Amino acid sequence: MINNSLFVKENSIGTPLRWKGSDYLIATDAKQIERCLHDLDTEFYVLYIGSGVALAKGGEISPSGDYDCLGLIPAFKPEWLGSDGFRKDHGTNYAYQAGAMANGIASVDLVTSLSRKGYLSSFGAAGLPLKRVEEAIRTLQANLPNSPYAFNLIHSPSEPNLERGCVDLYLKYGVKTVEASAFMSLTPSLVYYHAAGLSQTSSGEIKAKNHIIAKISRREVAELFMKPAPEKILQNLVSQSLITTEQAALARNVPVTSDITVEADSGGHTDNRPLICLLPFIQEIRDQIQAEYKYKKNIRVGAAGGISTPQAVFAAFMMGADYVVTGSVNQACLESGTSEIVKASLAQADIADIAMTPAADMFEMGVKVQILKKGTFYPMRAQKLYEIYRQYNSINEIPAAERQKIEKELFQKDLDTVWDETVQFFQQRDPSQIQKAIDNPKKKMALIFRWYLGKSSHWASAGVQERKMDYQVWCGPAMGAFNEWAKGSYLEKSENRYVVDVAYHLMRGAAYLFRLRLLNGLSVNYGKHYGTYNIDVMS
Repeated sequence: MINNSLFVKENSIGTPLRWKGSDYLIATDAKQIERCLHDLDTEFYVLYIGSGVALAKGGEISPSGDYDCLGLIPAFKPEWLGSDGFRKDHGTNYAYQAGAMANGIASVDLVTSLSRKGYLSSFGAAGLPLKRVEEAIRTLQANLPNSPYAFNLIHSPSEPNLERGCVDLYLKYGVKTVEASAFMSLTPSLVYYHAAGLSQTSSGEIKAKNHIIAKISRREVAELFMKPAPEKILQNLVSQSLITTEQAALARNVPVTSDITVEADSGGHTDNRPLICLLPFIQEIRDQIQAEYKYKKNIRVGAAGGISTPQAVFAAFMMGADYVVTGSVNQACLESGTSEIVKASLAQADIADIAMTPAADMFEMGVKVQILKKGTFYPMRAQKLYEIYRQYNSINEIPAAERQKIEKELFQKDLDTVWDETVQFFQQRDPSQIQKAIDNPKKKMALIFRWYLGKSSHWASAGVQERKMDYQVWCGPAMGAFNEWAKGSYLEKSENRYVVDVAYHLMRGAAYLFRLRLLNGLSVNYGKHYGTYNIDVMS
């Protein structure tokens, strides 16, 4: 007896096909049908029997068949979602990337785990000293001699030497893929990495050894990455003997990158733009530039920001995304480089538990980052420091009462001591910053305030209990969406969240939803119970 509440045939589609093979009729009750829908490796015939619909594995279409056949649901694997070019160029099984999270939160363990299962992942090099970045390169190259991985290259307008130092390391060790983030313009260091990897085959094909995946959220920045490198930068690199004249010539005929990640509302640096508007907008720009420059290889456009449920992954691919990029959800996983306190807090986050606060790396420019606001005073305290910075030109101009308040509540030490620690920090990281601060009192105030902003993310990742109210945890609304979706499954608890499991279920869930849409195309309206991918059905 077929349960008619499972599927309802909405209308007739002309003369139906006939299906033969009653021995193969296997899905006639709720549990059977649910398992069939989740069995993505198997195709099923959709049969109309009486007033209900059932699924059948095997059998054949025959004029003398036993039942009306509405059509076939083909097998559809997660590996088939997105761009085949992305998978081939980056050596992955899936059009899926785990984006970089600064300060090593996207850790060596996280990158290694994903890479070994055929996913691309970026190590969170931003904010780390060059020695730590070099150690990570060596470890990952030892762990993953033939598997994909990437390293983050973040734009550092206040510390250009650090940005160049990372590029030098990537070129020295032959890091083939970098994820460029927070860039507002193309820098010589970024173009150097791109052009230094160009060569030409005997047949005239331009080969790129070094790949850049550029995170963008603005048209003007996207256009810079989609077009050839600026002539002035190329000429300067040639004059410094960093690239050859041949490499400069090749760079004039290819885009800076073949992978553009459209970053919508996300954790960390973000413009809070909706993906549903931003992705097609950038795709249109891509098509225009592709036609203008007549590139032989297509520029791919991926989707990031809010990618945290099968529904979001499916929607991104249906909008034409060539690949998807996750971020916030990975920070709550066991392999991430943050503390257990933070992971537990992230696992309890709701969509609304976020706020925009001043960014440590671009503090003077007024740039903001999105963070988890629940359980911390950091958003209010960081904003207070920025307001003081805007109001006064030096530490000495701050009224005594105001200074004492921030020393007691925020820094928990006097500002002179903070400055001494700041000097020690930049002596190792970038000594030029110290001299700039000595010559410019407002710059000195900015570096002192950045001490608090920088320490707050360290306190969070290190799990410093006594500074819990000052935690800065980069997080977007995607985290809350994931938590809601995972409720009732084994992924609800943070101690069960392995980064590979998260990637697996997001991609598998998207493939499942694709097959449900095929049922819609056969005029079948599936019941609400089947409208959501069930994590535990095939486990």
